Amino acid sequence: MLYIEIHRLYKEGFSKSAIARKLNISRNRVIDYLNMSTDEFEEFLSTLRTREKKLDPYHDQILGWLKEHPDLTAAQVYDWLEEKLGFREVAENTVRNYLNEMRDYYRIPKVK
Repeated sequence: MLYIEIHRLYKEGFSKSAIARKLNISRNRVIDYLNMSTDEFEEFLSTLRTREKKLDPYHDQILGWLKEHPDLTAAQVYDWLEEKLGFREVAENTVRNYLNEMRDYYRIPKVK
């Protein structure tokens, strides 16, 4: 589990930036997870499972794009949502967060 791995690496002396690079996640996510207790993380996970997100109806489409083009940026996905699907109800940052979660969940590393 990512939460446990982040805490393990931090205890071993890795910096937050090094952990982010090693696990291919954002540094902000590392900081957030380090600031959460185990109980807070479990509560956070339960809210992720139960709440619906604005991008959920486009989940399969976005996942297909990510699998086909692992180097996609959030800006590109945001543009494609607007151009190809006419979806304009979220900010680019929302797309970025959604992509980060999808990459974590499906273990799709960002290729540079």
